[in-house]
Amino acid sequence: MWEAIAANKRKSVVLITAMGMLMIGAGMLIAESIAPGAWLAGGGIAFTLWALLALASYYGGDGIFLASVGAKKIEKQDHPMLFNIVEEMCIAAGLSTMPKIYIVDDPRPNAFAVGRDPAHASVAVTAGLLNRLNRDEVQGVVAHELAHVHNRDILYVMIAAVMVGVIALMSDFFLRYLWFTGGRHRGRRKGGDQAQAVILIIGIALAILGPIAAQLLYFALSRKREYLADACGAQFSRYPEGLASALEKIASDPGLRDQKNRAMAPMYIVNPAAAAAFAAIGLTSTHPPTKERIRILRSMGGASLADYEAAFTQAEGGSSIIPRSALKTARPVGVRPAWREDETARPAVDAREKARETADLLWKLNKYGIIACACGARLKVPPGFTRPQVACPRCRRVHDVPRA
Repeated sequence: MWEAIAANKRKSVVLITAMGMLMIGAGMLIAESIAPGAWLAGGGIAFTLWALLALASYYGGDGIFLASVGAKKIEKQDHPMLFNIVEEMCIAAGLSTMPKIYIVDDPRPNAFAVGRDPAHASVAVTAGLLNRLNRDEVQGVVAHELAHVHNRDILYVMIAAVMVGVIALMSDFFLRYLWFTGGRHRGRRKGGDQAQAVILIIGIALAILGPIAAQLLYFALSRKREYLADACGAQFSRYPEGLASALEKIASDPGLRDQKNRAMAPMYIVNPAAAAAFAAIGLTSTHPPTKERIRILRSMGGASLADYEAAFTQAEGGSSIIPRSALKTARPVGVRPAWREDETARPAVDAREKARETADLLWKLNKYGIIACACGARLKVPPGFTRPQVACPRCRRVHDVPRA
């Protein structure tokens, strides 16, 4: 797999370099439009701004992303099944460091991975994913996210996202400047007003088109990585149907498009900002069409990279996603049997119990005290509750409030 990772890195470097050149060029033109002769300073400011934000993303980007969705770190005793799955997929992926595991209090099923390298990685899943998906499906999702970690995707995507943000900020600043000043405070340029007007027109065009071009480059970077993560995830779990079924459930969730945090949307396994998760989407999405991903996974004859490449080539009419050098060393991987769970016998009971366990875990992570009353009620006491006792609303029994 190192050949595929290396090839993906080379493409990423090319795309990120192109985005960097676009950003510096935009800074130069915008500065020259505002103050003739300031093009060099504008390029320097653009590069410095990107460098500062890139460093912040490199060393603290994961914390920023996790905090933005309210993710809570858990330990093995909090959710043994999830930890066991992550441990299994770490071994399958050959990762020497166990990523930190987080749960997001969100009823919509989804997941994402962040971090600058495999030694500083984190995997986050939503409460909705734990409630709606069975073990095979959760394993497929975790395998996909750990594939991003294994393939060194998360750092490149974070840096690319920073570049897109910087270009958008510069564009917004320039257009607002023109709106409020009408360009009246620009200095005069030697050679007359004609050259100055041309620079201004080019600057406006770049301010409008620059963010769009940067987004398209970012989308191209992300879509290719999603296909490769699907291929690696199927190989790690040895059960492509688990990931396919998980994608189907996640994309069909009616609340998926209500995601408000658009900055985080591209990080998820299924982009919640996409208006139609099952629609055929093209250049304006960070993810390939979900239906297409599912169709490729379900067309695999085995679980190896070669099996995914064959299914992808058939689906895309001869296109290739995995480098030939990686396929030469790919070994056959058989599909394992489906995991047998008790929920096959009692689906309704197990679904309720699963939802209750997840809810109790979230109450605990948010530092609520849980009081089990003899009548069967479970009282949730908020962390700021100061009274020494509380009465059960159902049977009126009085309970002492536990203190941390």
